Amino acid sequence: MNIHEYQAKELLAKFGVPVPQGFAALTVDEAVEAAGKLPGPLYVVKSQIHAGGRGKGKFKELAPDAKGGVRLAWNLDEVRAHATDMLGNTLVTIQTGDAGKQVNRLYVTDGANIAQEFYLALLVNRATGRVSMVASTEGGMDIETVAHDTPEKIHSIDIDPATGFQPHHGRAVAAALELKGDLAKQAASVASKLYDAFLGTDAEQIEINPLAVTEEGQLVVLDAKVAFDGNAMFRHKDLMELRDTTEEDAMELEASKYDLAYIKLDGDIGCMVNGAGLAMATMDIIKLNGMFPANFLDVGGGANKEKVTAAFKIILADPAVKGILVNIFGGIMKCDIIAEGIVAAAKEVNLSVPLVVRLEGTNVQAGKDILANSGLAIVPANDLGDAAKKIVAEVQKAA
Repeated sequence: MNIHEYQAKELLAKFGVPVPQGFAALTVDEAVEAAGKLPGPLYVVKSQIHAGGRGKGKFKELAPDAKGGVRLAWNLDEVRAHATDMLGNTLVTIQTGDAGKQVNRLYVTDGANIAQEFYLALLVNRATGRVSMVASTEGGMDIETVAHDTPEKIHSIDIDPATGFQPHHGRAVAAALELKGDLAKQAASVASKLYDAFLGTDAEQIEINPLAVTEEGQLVVLDAKVAFDGNAMFRHKDLMELRDTTEEDAMELEASKYDLAYIKLDGDIGCMVNGAGLAMATMDIIKLNGMFPANFLDVGGGANKEKVTAAFKIILADPAVKGILVNIFGGIMKCDIIAEGIVAAAKEVNLSVPLVVRLEGTNVQAGKDILANSGLAIVPANDLGDAAKKIVAEVQKAA
């Protein structure tokens, strides 16, 4: 689960992380009012969407040379002008794709006299089973670019969960950022507090870019991106209240209501599979046969008829889908239950695209019989390779 920058900073501040003063705003008047609460004379007006690259982004509705989604203002009139430009308009960044995201809220913060910028992030290192701190002197840039062009400038520091954050970790972070004296002490303190926040909120990622040194010699978090482990949110009802569903894909949001693992992709073959590994293999073999998957959808191991029907409807809600491949290996999930759900959904939505179904496992013959006697144009497949070839051929034939 992702949250907005202003929410992330408010959360990190509770753990003692230094952040500039700022206020969220839903209207132009609220943005001006927020700036009026700040000391000034420099204000920063920031679009709040769940995507990076906002400063370099462009608004669809504004002139191509208009400023991006993060702007400086030197008085309240400029704050008003920037807020008017941003609110309700669509911001396109490198992370949103061409569709962009509508800006529904702003974050107005106090300006800072920046002397130097750094990058600092915490994430789970799945190779070691530890929390890793990733630090770089190249703050304010896309970390992917830094990793590609100057990988030697990225340092990773693993923290053993058995011991937790220790003083030597703080010194390692300061060294990676090439900070000395009081700034090194500040860096160690910030790193320690970020680690506490990471564990305390069951975060998956905390990314600070940039972490800045001001002309006054203070280390401060100027931007923060925080994402949480969705499987741990039952422990954090307060964090669930921060969820902004308007920032989520409508189909992914619908899938979450049925506990379906669904991710929309850019292809044209809809996939319904049980098991993440099998789903990945299914998407790979579709691509090997010359087409691209439209989604990742894992219905899980214990789905019922209603859940399968919902999954089918979600796939078909994507107008890009030109065909559907169902690939089920029945264990706990019985093939006849899957077949009943497929038939019910196909009849309810008046299926108009080719459908290929491969069933194997528990009650497989009963499932095949249900499909064969459904009266629907369902193409059976014997194995995964056969299924992929058939769905590609059916889509090409229907084109």
